[in-house]
Amino acid sequence: LFPGCVIGIVKKDGSREVLPFGNFTYESSSETVKENTIYDTASLTKSIPTSCLALQLIDEGKLKLSDKLIDYIPEFNNSDRENVLIKHLLTYTLDGYGLASAMDGTDGTSLYKRKASDMKHVLFTHDFEKRPGTIFKYSNIPSALLGLVIEKISGTSLDRLADEKLFRRLAMNRSTFSPEAFPLQEIAPTEIDDWRGIVHGIVHDESAYICKKENIIVGHAGLFSTAPDILNFLEMLLNKGTLYGKKFFSEEIVNQMTTNQIPDFDDSTGLGWELNQSRYMGKYSTSSTFGKTGFTGTLCVCDIEKGIAYVILSNRTYPKRQPDSQAINTFRKNIGEIVLK
Repeated sequence: LFPGCVIGIVKKDGSREVLPFGNFTYESSSETVKENTIYDTASLTKSIPTSCLALQLIDEGKLKLSDKLIDYIPEFNNSDRENVLIKHLLTYTLDGYGLASAMDGTDGTSLYKRKASDMKHVLFTHDFEKRPGTIFKYSNIPSALLGLVIEKISGTSLDRLADEKLFRRLAMNRSTFSPEAFPLQEIAPTEIDDWRGIVHGIVHDESAYICKKENIIVGHAGLFSTAPDILNFLEMLLNKGTLYGKKFFSEEIVNQMTTNQIPDFDDSTGLGWELNQSRYMGKYSTSSTFGKTGFTGTLCVCDIEKGIAYVILSNRTYPKRQPDSQAINTFRKNIGEIVLK
């Protein structure tokens, strides 16, 4: 399934265990995975830090769930521009799937030739197939838009804001949107693809990669991190938003992370997090167990009631992404049933 991984577990009292397994690649000369090996976390970025930065702004009274997207991004100009709310971005109740396909392109070569401005134009003008708030559909689009809102309100880039408001305060010293600051020997490679060669020390997500080349940080992918760093974040959530004597969220905001925001839908999601997803959390998840997965083979899950959280970082896309997309969820589910039981 992957050449190596790190599994980390933390409890509310701070006790933890970090377990590294395997190697960076399947070659015998490959680096051995260590506790502090850096992985591309892929879509964990959507929650850590993007959604959580937005939730901090809500805590501070600088943003409301009922605010319109165009209050902050007036250049957003599709036929639903008046109807997209911040809540839709934090709950994935925006029909962004077709839009994501249009923005990302249909093949690697055409995407590689595109520019950030091309994708932003599609993002701002492509129509949805269904009205905002009428469908729960996971895609990159809500987090991409949310990242722009956060930058507009804060007046700074997502990576700098994440460093200032979250990473430095939580001693997440190996969490970054700039993996080039670390030696490649400390970073697990992600994939060998046809148009970038070995994807190693650069963001795996194609649209995030194109934007990063133009020094643009996006909200849906790009965070590189380690298991111990993610455990620091999860320990803070287990303690309802406070750690090291520092407050990051109000208890009310943390409660909204664990409360189903779409009770009328045949699914569940908190603010900025997925809820009670037994397909990757296992049968011991509850209605308030929340977490997030990443395409590269990553996962973090938090259960405040049980007082335990865990992270899995791997490079399951190396050397090539596998056709069986459910195999990684079977692994995640097995680990969840060990930890959450």
